Amino acid sequence: MSTTRTIRFTLNGRAVAADVAAGETIVDMLTLRFDLKGARESCGQGLCGCCTVTVDGMAVSGCLSMAWFLDGTSVETIEGIGTGGALDPVQEAFIEAGAFQCGFCTPGFIMMVRQLLDAHPDPDDEEVRHYLTGNLCRCSAYPEILTAVKLAAAKRKKLAA
Repeated sequence: MSTTRTIRFTLNGRAVAADVAAGETIVDMLTLRFDLKGARESCGQGLCGCCTVTVDGMAVSGCLSMAWFLDGTSVETIEGIGTGGALDPVQEAFIEAGAFQCGFCTPGFIMMVRQLLDAHPDPDDEEVRHYLTGNLCRCSAYPEILTAVKLAAAKRKKLAA
């Protein structure tokens, strides 16, 4: 029985294939096969959010999820957001609010904030805190992250108008 398998899926809008080993995580596959380093393993237990990617529109912990399960799905990483060379409104808001210090956790936060705003376009502070409980910032940029979420919500609202 083979310990590798070819999977086919959509990655950041383009069809791709990869030979993945049994037990290979999404983060490992993204790094090793596609040279995408935005989703990072930090805790290795799905507790910090640094490895967040979306699979069929749902945020998943890339350090815990096996790459084999991506077969036939659509995956989006921090490298795939934004359009035509322009930043995503959430990325813009994080920059404008200074919602990062070292930046290690920032891609995971941005991916979760995008999902939050898709579900709740105008969240209050409690909704934001609740939604982002699975993301940790060791530099403690939390006040700036809350500001960035509000700013991103306003930017999205303006784009939709």
